[in-house]
Amino acid sequence: MLDLDLTFPFEKIAQDLQSTGISILPNFIGSEILSKLEIRIAELTSSDFKQAGIGRLTEREQNQKIRRDKIHWLDANNELEAAWLDNMAELKTYLNRRLFMGLFSYESHFAVYPPGAFYKKHVDAFKGKANRVLTTVLYLNQSWSAKDGGELVVYNPNNHEQILTTVTPSYGTLVTFLSDEFPHEVLVANKKRYSVAGWFRVNTSINHAIDPPR
Repeated sequence: MLDLDLTFPFEKIAQDLQSTGISILPNFIGSEILSKLEIRIAELTSSDFKQAGIGRLTEREQNQKIRRDKIHWLDANNELEAAWLDNMAELKTYLNRRLFMGLFSYESHFAVYPPGAFYKKHVDAFKGKANRVLTTVLYLNQSWSAKDGGELVVYNPNNHEQILTTVTPSYGTLVTFLSDEFPHEVLVANKKRYSVAGWFRVNTSINHAIDPPR
């Protein structure tokens, strides 16, 4: 039988997803993994980050009017990046056992928002059109204050003009939500803002070939 102790962060996420479809969890993971992610970001150079685009494969395009963040995809072959990916693999297993979500894989990238960067309102998946089903965002910003901007604004799934919640991108906070349910945007950041964005996916196979994470 599963341990339903609410102090276990995975269970808190599961209960939030079951009740509202969105979970906001401060202090999600310990300092060890957070430190590894910060060390890895410090190792990366500007050339390791690419301008984020919109869409996938042939539909992908870059549009500075919609988003201005830069990204670096995480790879399990890097020990520091693998620390986060391993943690998310454990969450995937837990949510599949607890909620029978059928999560198959996870893809994730660092996102940096330079001062002035933003990401306009969007959804991460369209119903019946994609296999991203669950979005995660972990924040890596210490001593973040209201004047620094860069908040995540989540809108009501039934009224895309109504703000459901606004999340300060505070260090160690994890936001998890159903990818095709919640429109959201990132407000203009007034100083450099770091996060780890990720998506759990279900398998979409074509001609019996497993759809890769990216």
